[in-house]
Amino acid sequence: MRFFLIITTVVFLCFSCKKSSTLDRAKLDNDVIKEYIKQHQLVATETGSGLFYVIEHQGSGANPSSTSNVTVAYKGYLLNGTIFDQSGAGGVNMNLSGVIQGWKEGIPYFKTGGGKGKLLIPSVLGYGSEAQSSIPANSVLIFDITLP
Repeated sequence: MRFFLIITTVVFLCFSCKKSSTLDRAKLDNDVIKEYIKQHQLVATETGSGLFYVIEHQGSGANPSSTSNVTVAYKGYLLNGTIFDQSGAGGVNMNLSGVIQGWKEGIPYFKTGGGKGKLLIPSVLGYGSEAQSSIPANSVLIFDITLP
C-alpha cells in the first residue's frame, strides 16, 4: 500500500510539472511575440491559442480551411532574423492537414488571390520542445506568407 502511494505521488508530480512547464513556455512565448510586435511596430491580432497574425493584404479569393490544398509562398525565420526555410516566388502547393498547427490555424485567416501577411507562431503550435533541422527546440516561428 505504501509503495502504491509513493508511485502515485511521483506520477502526479511528474504530470503536474509537465503541465506547469507547458504553461510557462506559453507565457514566455507570448511575451516574446508581443515584444517583437512592439519593436517592429506591427498591427497584429492574437487568437485564443497564442498565434498572432498580421494581414497586409486580405486577398480577393476564398479563405481556405484547415484541410485545404493551398499554394503558399513563404519565408520562415526565427526571432533573431535567421531564415530557416523559404519557398520560391511561385510558392509551394500543400495540404494544410499535413503542416504545423500554427499554419493550420493561421493560413485560413488569409484569402487566396493575393492574401499576404505574417504569422507569429508560438513554439507549442510549431515544433515544441523538439529541435527540427536548423530550428532550435522551443522556438517562436515567424512566417511571411502570400497566397497567390
